Amino acid sequence: MIEVNNLHKSFNTKKQTVKALDGLSFTAKDGEITGILGPNGAGKTTCLRTLYGLLKADEGYATIDGIKVTEEPLKARARLGIFPDKFGLYERLTAYEQIDYFASIHGLQGKAKHQAIETVIEELEMSELAHRKTVGFSQGQRMKVTLAQALVHQPQNFVLDEPTRGLDVMSTRILRNYLASHREKGHCILFSSHVMQEVAALCDRVIIVANGRLAAQGTPQELCDLAGEPLLEDAFVKLIGSDEGVAA
Repeated sequence: MIEVNNLHKSFNTKKQTVKALDGLSFTAKDGEITGILGPNGAGKTTCLRTLYGLLKADEGYATIDGIKVTEEPLKARARLGIFPDKFGLYERLTAYEQIDYFASIHGLQGKAKHQAIETVIEELEMSELAHRKTVGFSQGQRMKVTLAQALVHQPQNFVLDEPTRGLDVMSTRILRNYLASHREKGHCILFSSHVMQEVAALCDRVIIVANGRLAAQGTPQELCDLAGEPLLEDAFVKLIGSDEGVAA
């Protein structure tokens, strides 16, 4: 389970102070897919980077399975699989070597590491890619390697930042099916997306963020009911234009 508690974060520029997070709080539960929706600049990525430990909040805190990210960062990170918004790869390495590197970072060794790598390669159906250098990989192939890196240590919690951006239909389907299967296994999955159809189809719960604050939360249907709109996209537009009310 992932908990965000009263997060505040500001950035100082030459011209002004920008408040990225302004008391944001929410919970992403085990066995559910929780989506974060918000316009550009709403604070979504800042929030996720705080969960990763890449940024430190000015106020408030985040926990991963009850572990405070700021107090025990390595222990918290071990419970987290991070799928970033860009598929950065070391292109001189093979897919297997890259996954092996991340497995080592998470403390896997020997037979346990080998088995973990083989398991994630099989789950993602990437055996044909495993021993190829990643230079020239398509977006879908890069997605698989990045996902394997994030999940090789079998974390309880997954955090994904716009995971389907730039993917073709088949790669998107693979990713969606993978996330759905891990939800059924009881994992906590948190992801940001701008694709309303994706959020409506996948998410058990949706967090809407505007101006660094929680604008509304609930199931896709609860948000539509709250806004009085039949479609999630229309509900989203109405809800970010008002600070009134939060769905249960």
